[in-house]
Amino acid sequence: MSALFLTLFALLLAPLPALSQTEPFRVLNQTEQSAHSLFAVRTGRPDWGANMLTRGPLAPGAGINIRPAENAGCRFDFRMVLSDGREIINRGMDICAEKVVAMQTPLPRPPGAAAPTPTPGAPPQARGRASTGTGFVVARDRVLTNHHVIDGCNAITVRTADGRTLPATMPARVDVQRDLALLAVPNDPGPILPFRANPVRRGESVVTYGFPLAGLLAAGPTLTTGEVSALAGLANNEQHFQISAPVQQGNSGGPLLDRQGHVMGVIVSKLNAQRIAQRTGDIPQNVNFAVKGTEALGFLRRAGVEPTLRESPPAELSAAEVGERAHQSTVFIRCEK
Repeated sequence: MSALFLTLFALLLAPLPALSQTEPFRVLNQTEQSAHSLFAVRTGRPDWGANMLTRGPLAPGAGINIRPAENAGCRFDFRMVLSDGREIINRGMDICAEKVVAMQTPLPRPPGAAAPTPTPGAPPQARGRASTGTGFVVARDRVLTNHHVIDGCNAITVRTADGRTLPATMPARVDVQRDLALLAVPNDPGPILPFRANPVRRGESVVTYGFPLAGLLAAGPTLTTGEVSALAGLANNEQHFQISAPVQQGNSGGPLLDRQGHVMGVIVSKLNAQRIAQRTGDIPQNVNFAVKGTEALGFLRRAGVEPTLRESPPAELSAAEVGERAHQSTVFIRCEK
């Protein structure tokens, strides 16, 4: 990979009484996975700043050159997020003494071994929190997802089907009541996924496509199938469909598709089976919800986006064919808090 020189932004803390240098140093990805995010901030800074991998993932064995800002000092903290959701953090690295920072997968702690003891007087080991979800392309450089997926984020990135990591701007528009958000994602995150134009009926087959349980399940997208169980949601919510297709945390914001590959809705939630079982003594199965496509269409039009509509003929595609149609348009969303 050719050298990429980036400039660290001015840091929030006052300059430290330490040596400083402005020559670039190199960060290496010495893991077996591609990295979709890399953060480098001066030691002691309470947040991680912006993702430095603006030109796409950092492949295993590849490196990136970073040029520090003037008077940034020598001690830096580094955080790398791999494609499977794992995080690697190196703190207090002396870039004046070592011009190469190797980000390696940490060895597992031996059974019974105690956690490392913090150095007395060291700054708090604050760790950036992150959550993940799913979104899909609804117009040029525009991605639709749930509001709760991006609520409270300091930085949002999306990973496209071709492996690029793109920064998303804060929501172009949100609807808290419908739990929808429209993100601006420059640099072509994927082809537009069309919405279904004709009405939805109970019992129709549906397909979900998204990224549930990131870091636990497969790093790539997951497909599930089911049916439209009811034309209203919990407590007769007319803005939702009830569906039987299994969904998990991380599916939120992903497309609910018919068997022609057209968007019928936006995955939003699942029924809390444990809580219902405590109240009724019965465990509900396959009770999940999606915001209706008609609600999403109205939201997009109010945001100045004219969605693409398609009539869905009676003939059905296989679930695999629907997944292939959705794949290039569905993105993984990471929210840094």
